Amino acid sequence: MDVKIDKKVLAISGSTRTGSSNMILLKTMASFAGNIDFIYYEELAELPHFNPDLDKGDIPIQVQHFRDLIAESDGVIICTPEYIFSLPGALKNALEWMVSTIIFKDKPVAMITAAASGEKAHESLKLIMQTIQARIIPASSLLIQGVRGKIKNGNLIHEETRSQLKGVVNSLIHEMMTG
Repeated sequence: MDVKIDKKVLAISGSTRTGSSNMILLKTMASFAGNIDFIYYEELAELPHFNPDLDKGDIPIQVQHFRDLIAESDGVIICTPEYIFSLPGALKNALEWMVSTIIFKDKPVAMITAAASGEKAHESLKLIMQTIQARIIPASSLLIQGVRGKIKNGNLIHEETRSQLKGVVNSLIHEMMTG
């Protein structure tokens, strides 16, 4: 009988595309997480455009829901593509809604950038997460280049990448349990 561990990971795909490589990677990571609850946030496209005027008083319900999911999680995994040498607009928008909060303060975060190249998006994500005071675990930060060639028929087939993702998950879980 498996013992249920009362820990939650919020998994955020920076891609809004159905069947994205990033969601495939997140689901692969969940398979390594044992009894940790993985909650997938797939509503990036539904968040209104960030406007500081809307970030006062009664904030949009979609934003409050997103903030609540982050607050209730013990750790967060962000897996994102790179669009035009940067983060996808929907992910950047979602993170902008966090600037006026302390929701990410000291929350363990794993960051994966999975793209053709991905270096610029990875740097940008790291800077944003540092700015909102997330606890970035170095062993839980991964750049996966050439991701499309590592996935076939909706499955990650590249063994080295599978091993790296398992290491990211284990590192994040360790940090959630001890940090």
